[in-house]
Amino acid sequence: MSKLDLAKEKIAYLKFWLGIMVAVEASLTGWLLTNFQSAHWILVFAGAVVLLAIGFGGYAIHTRIEKKITSLEEL
Repeated sequence: MSKLDLAKEKIAYLKFWLGIMVAVEASLTGWLLTNFQSAHWILVFAGAVVLLAIGFGGYAIHTRIEKKITSLEEL
């Protein structure tokens, strides 16, 4: 497998996980918005913390994808 093909596969793999993180973040946001009044405060707090963690993780994956795309110019 050439270096270009390998880099494309790595980008596709990262995009897959970024999509999963976005879907989970959207689902968790919906749950928090609909249940924040009836859910226990610990669940709401934990959901908010996890939402922030997933957001930072998504940003980290996004920056890795951008770096890999810019590195494709060198191949």
